[in-house]
Amino acid sequence: MRQIKEDAKKIIHSSIQRVLPDSAVKRALEGKTFLGKVIVIAIGKAAWNMANSAEEILGNRIEKGIVLTKYHHAQGDIKGFSILEASHPLPDENTILGTEKIIDAVSNLSSEDTVIFLVSGGGSALFEKPAGNLDLKDFLQITDELLKCGADIVEINTVRKHLSAVKGGKFAALCAPAQVYTIALSDILGDRPDSIASGPTCADRSTCEEAFAIVEKYGLTLSGEMKKQLSVETPKEVPNSTMLITGSVKELCFAAAAEAKALGYAPLILSTFVDCEAKEAGRFLASIGKTIQQEGFPLKGPCAIICGGETVVKITGPGKGGRNQELALSAAASIAGMEDIVIGAVGSDGTDGPTDAAGGLVDGQTKVILDGAGIAIDDVLAQNDSNRALAIANALVVTGPTGTNVNDLYFLLCK
Repeated sequence: MRQIKEDAKKIIHSSIQRVLPDSAVKRALEGKTFLGKVIVIAIGKAAWNMANSAEEILGNRIEKGIVLTKYHHAQGDIKGFSILEASHPLPDENTILGTEKIIDAVSNLSSEDTVIFLVSGGGSALFEKPAGNLDLKDFLQITDELLKCGADIVEINTVRKHLSAVKGGKFAALCAPAQVYTIALSDILGDRPDSIASGPTCADRSTCEEAFAIVEKYGLTLSGEMKKQLSVETPKEVPNSTMLITGSVKELCFAAAAEAKALGYAPLILSTFVDCEAKEAGRFLASIGKTIQQEGFPLKGPCAIICGGETVVKITGPGKGGRNQELALSAAASIAGMEDIVIGAVGSDGTDGPTDAAGGLVDGQTKVILDGAGIAIDDVLAQNDSNRALAIANALVVTGPTGTNVNDLYFLLCK
């Protein structure tokens, strides 16, 4: 069992290493020429790494640079850049202050100038200025409701960008007449451009009607000012913007499959569109493991079943955890007592919910350990307290901030 868990850890490490943004940003910028001023703006959990790579390529060509990232995700100074940090997944005062500084930096530019916009996961929460007369309190309320109701990321972003002064193509409008060149790491299933960080520089495909339908679907609470702003349509044409997507969950899964194969496991990428409830995804992965061990299909061991995506968690209790930890803990209940099987779920950014863990890695002994400690997995899941349970079972995956964010990796190894 120890060897299979070590193999799982190698797969996690290798997969994340292969989707780091440094080389992707360099490839996107090398050989490009810019005539006027160059302003570099980086938002998201991988903002520091992306900005650092841009500085290595462009150097003194950068007139001004700003990084806006999650607390504790910056890794030091970058020449020519202001480094700002703010809260995630809920915005705070520093979110708005940082966004206002970015807006100031791209004001009064000419048509000869270029804004290089580096985008990564977490950008929706970190880059925000409420539209109209909305304030931070309004955004905290609606964002909290969206995160807790079980809405998927596209639904969340559809509402947020209609209430925002910078999302849904509005930031590109603020940069005009300057050209905007967006380099994005995608944390959106299917890589829909206008949903990555809520599409600040993209023509928006979503409509006011769709936003109101989401509000009705989940019974969200809207003030009069929210209804007013939700009725204002987002830009459907953004002529001054170009976008390049440089990383996605598909690449993460391919990297996991390559490492699994190198370690002697026959790999099968089952899906890169997993978006169901975390607990259900955990049970499903566990059921595949049982089928492999008992029936010998879809693969015979040693094998690796690999998935990618972004599950959702419906908050029902006051505990501490995240979607990947819930997935892993749910799987642990289903594989209790089984040998030669592990199931892992990790966020590529190294953080899962409001915890310092990236996710969980469980085996047939995880539930046994928790049973011995008097901890019932069903009760823990009802309280959304997966972090505490996995810590007791020594089943947390802790990587620290990785500098990238291309959704989550789920996999099982069977021998």
